[in-house]
Formats: sequence, C-alpha cells, structure tokens
Amino acid sequence: MSDRVGEIIDSRYQITSLISRGGMATVYSAMDSRLDRTVAIKIMHEHLAQDEEFVSRFIREAKAAAALSHPNLVQVYDQGWNQGGIPAVFLVMEYIPGATLRDHLFAVGQLGAKESLEIIEQVLSALVYAHRAGIIHRDIKPENIMITADGRAKLGDFGLARAVSTGNTLTADANVLMGTVAYLAPEQVQRGIADAKSDIYSLGIVLFEMLTGKKPYEGDSPIQIAYRHVHDRVPAPSTLVPAITKDLDLLVLRATAPDPGLRYQNVGEFQESIRKSLLLLDPDEQQLSLPLGIPEELRRVSKYSSKEPRKNVRRVSPDSERKSAERKTEMTNPKVSNTAEIRRRTSKRVRRNRFIAVAIAALIGIAGWYQLFGPGSQSAIPSVVGATKSEAVETMATLGVKVKVTKNTFDELVPKGKIISMAPPAGSRLGEGESISVIISKGPERYSIPNLKGKSVSQATVALANEKILIGKTEEAFSAIIPKGQIISVSPEPGTLVKKNTEVNLLVSKGEELISLTSYIGKSSEQALNELTDAGFEVTQKDTFSDSYPIGIVIAQKPETPELVKGGKVALTVSKGPEKIKVPTGVLKLDEGKAVKLLEDYGFTVKVLKPAKTPKGKKLTVIKVTPSEGALVKPNSEITIELK
Repeated sequence: MSDRVGEIIDSRYQITSLISRGGMATVYSAMDSRLDRTVAIKIMHEHLAQDEEFVSRFIREAKAAAALSHPNLVQVYDQGWNQGGIPAVFLVMEYIPGATLRDHLFAVGQLGAKESLEIIEQVLSALVYAHRAGIIHRDIKPENIMITADGRAKLGDFGLARAVSTGNTLTADANVLMGTVAYLAPEQVQRGIADAKSDIYSLGIVLFEMLTGKKPYEGDSPIQIAYRHVHDRVPAPSTLVPAITKDLDLLVLRATAPDPGLRYQNVGEFQESIRKSLLLLDPDEQQLSLPLGIPEELRRVSKYSSKEPRKNVRRVSPDSERKSAERKTEMTNPKVSNTAEIRRRTSKRVRRNRFIAVAIAALIGIAGWYQLFGPGSQSAIPSVVGATKSEAVETMATLGVKVKVTKNTFDELVPKGKIISMAPPAGSRLGEGESISVIISKGPERYSIPNLKGKSVSQATVALANEKILIGKTEEAFSAIIPKGQIISVSPEPGTLVKKNTEVNLLVSKGEELISLTSYIGKSSEQALNELTDAGFEVTQKDTFSDSYPIGIVIAQKPETPELVKGGKVALTVSKGPEKIKVPTGVLKLDEGKAVKLLEDYGFTVKVLKPAKTPKGKKLTVIKVTPSEGALVKPNSEITIELK
C-alpha cells in the first residue's frame, strides 16, 4: 500500500490505489472529484521533480500529448504541480482497465502471429496519427502498450520519453532502465537523436519479442545491450521459432535494420506491410468482394440492369425437349416407361465405364512418358540460395547440373559471397549437363571516405565522386597550418565505410585569423602588454633610455600593420627615461628634511654633511650641493648636501 493512497492531488484527484511503479514515476488510480470519473495519475519521483529542466520539458511534452486524440492512444487529461500537500509533478490520464502488453507476454510467454500483427497494426494506427502531428514517441516498449478488456491496444506515455535524455538512460540505475535500453534504436544510443524511424525500430523489437517470447539481446548491464543494438544485427525470429514464416522474418528484419535508410521510411508503410501479412495469414478476411458494402444480391441485379427491366426468358435446349417428350410417353404407357428406364440406366453406366477406362489408360501412358522420356526423367533441383558458390557447385554436381554465375551485385542483407537468387528456381527439373544461373552478393555496398586534408574543394569533389560519395555541407574555419581554400577535415572521418551517395561534410580553411592591431606608442607599457596578450599576441619588450618619453611609456612597436595573424609576435620598446638627469634647483637654503625629500623624489641617493658643533637651538640649512644644482648626472647618482 503506497503512502500516497488517500491523498488529494491539486485539490481534485483523490488517490485510491497503486497501479505500478516505474523508473520515472509511480502510477495510481484516482477519483476525479470534479467530473466524478476514475482516472490514472502518474506522479514523478521526487528526485526528478527537483530538476527544473526536467520539469519544464515534462510539462511541455505533456501539453503536446494532451493534444492527441485517437482510439489507440491513452488520452492525457491534465498535468500540473501539486501545491496543496507534498510537492509532486503529476500527469492525469485515461484510466484503462486491463493489462500492459508486458503483463500479457509474462502470462503467455509468446503470442501467435495473428495476435501479434493485430496488436502492432493498432499501435501503428496511433503512431501514424501522432507522427502526422509532429510528435515522436521515443520510448516504445511493452510496458507502454495497454491491452484493454475488449482486446484493443492503446499506446501510452506519448512524447514523455523526451524528458529523459539518452545520456541519462545509459547511466542511470540499471534495474530501472534495462527495459528501455532493450528497445532503443542505434541512432538513439550513438547520437541521442530520435525520429519516426526510431519508433519503427523500437516497434520492430516489440514484434520480435511477441513472436519469440524473448528480446533479441540480453546482457548484464544497459551498456552491453546498447552496444549490441549498435554493432549487431537483430536475428530473424525464425532462428528462435522455426514455425515463423519468411514473410514475418522480413517484416522484423526491415523494421530493425541498423541503418535508418533501410527501414520502412514511415509508419504508414510499415502498417501497410502488416496488413498484407494479416491477409496472408487469413485470406478469408479480405474485404474485397463488394465495393461500398453493396449486398451480393443487389450486385448481381445491377450487373444486368439497364434502363428497361430485363424480361425473364426461358431457353430450352433440344436435349431438354427430348427428355420432356420421353416423360410424357412414360406417363401415358407404363410398360414403355419401364423398358425405356432400364435401357437408359444401362446405357449411362456403360458410357461412364468406358470413359473411365479410357481416362485411366491415358493417365498411365502420360505417366510413363513423363517418367521415361519427359520432365519426370529429370531431377528436381534443391535451393542453393544463401550458400556459397563452392557449396552450390558441390550440391549440384551430385545431380550433374552445372552452376553459372551471371552477376555479382551488392546486397544489404545477404553476406558477401553468398547466393542471392537462382534461376530456374528450386524445385525445377533439370537433366544432366544442364545449368542453373546464380547471382552472388558482394555484401553491403560500402565505400571508404578518402583522406582529403590539404586538398582543394574541387579536388575533393573529384575524389569523392570516384568513390560514389557526395559533398554535403561545407563550412569554413581559420587555420594557422592549412592554407586558405584547402580542406582541414571531413566528417565522417577518412576511412569510414559509407553507403553509396552518402554526403560528406567538409571543413575548409579560411587561412590564418587576422586580428586588429592597435598602436600603443605613447601609452603605458603595462596597458600594452595586458591588451595585446589578451588579444592572442605573443609580446616581447625591450627597455631603452629616452629623453622624450617618461619611464614605462612605449617608444616603438613592431609590426605597425593594422592587422596581424592571431598568435603573431609584437615587439615593444619601452622608455627607461633620460640617460642623464638634472640636479634639481631650489635645494639651497632648505632645511635638512625638505632637501633630502626633494632629491630622493628625483631618484638620487643623498649624503648629508653637518658641522662638528652646532649651537643649541640653531636651525641648519643647506649651504652647498655637490654636484651643483642644474648639473647633468646619471639617474640614482649620489648627491652630497652640506649644512650650516
């Protein structure tokens, strides 16, 4: 019993019982107090409700799903955020008495071909409707297909799979996600993208499981299963259940082709194939006898109808006239009647026996000719489709029949070196010395992407055309290594095997990136160094004396061009100030403290000379400066002042 049973969600939905728990949410039955009806309410797990991005995407997808209305879709009624009690993100859906397809499979193991196809056909009806509305399911699996009490299939959780990214799917709790990964298409695993063909792949896996009772891939972790979806080929169901027909094998193999281009191109095409297979299983159900439901009696009348009513005309044959006359004679003369009756019966029996004897003799003659001289004297050839040429030659050699290869062609399903078809077909009769013609597979048609680095676009076009590959998008980027106009890289990478006419994207060099270069002459060297480094330049600095520029100011800059390649070198020449400076004037007659401060402000070292004896209370002043005021000296020179 869930602890939420009895709660009222959004002041409207009273939870009555637990239905199921899943990796994303828990589903309950609830009573809608406003409309007085039973509904199913899905409440997201608390850790997901804390993720704002998840909640916003969930609400957006729920709104899209609510816009869908179809007999084979679980209807979405409402969604919201419960504020009245424990916070909860919830979704209100149609309540469906019954069980999921997973429950059904668990109970019976595997389904018959007819039941499987009927369920898939109904799910496809829902998908046709939804895909036309622009909504992809992304999470088709037996758990999301409901089977109602009257046997109808309904697809649920439409569009909600988008709220959980593929990355989360593959890294979250394995016990929760094992079921989901088992039905993911290769492109969902590799690139995290999904489209209509991804839904087709997932539904093909569901059909495989319904027919065989097993998933195509098993593993200890979601990663192992996902890897097999990308790198393996789903086996034909008949390899597990030999009674399954080739027609059903082809349905599953095409729907689950690893390459989306080889699958059904849309769900409508898949549905049409399912319907044809259903007719093959039960031809009596074909509704082709009468157009527009016209009764057979009316149809027969209409066949002969015209503007005037048809008159009933009784045609009497000469034989009928003779028999009529005989009956009249028998009625008037009983004796004649008995004799005629005996003669008539004897005559019929003799004629019949004679006919049977002639027919038997003819059949014996024909059979003898057929076995001794006709086609019956020849051997019925077995099928060699799927075998190698050497195997076919060995098989036919026992019958004296030769094998001739008429063609080698690419085939997406038949492995390289195996026979695709034979003529005449298996079961035909051939005499000794005659031959069969076979077509052998070259395997899937694949071409290797060449290395185009350093080539021009025109050269790349020719190289790709030789490999039957097309140029897709062309983008440009700066490169300090590859000259302008030459190819930097291709996508997919060189050496990748791709199908014929696959598009390859090119990244073409725009050459080295040029950046605007500002002149910093007359500006602070610190400013120049910071701004040039931030712009991506390599800066060097040289200091020199200057009588024109103060210390730390840029005197010169190289290069002086308005633009420079990103990462280029910039050389700065910075002033160290003048090589010699003047001893300041105004030092004489200053007291000791002021004089020392003035000279030190100019960068000089000061030496002070005082008289040996100084009268108490007398203030000493500068009487002499050496070197003298105004003299040119080197920076940081020693200046001597004499006090008195």
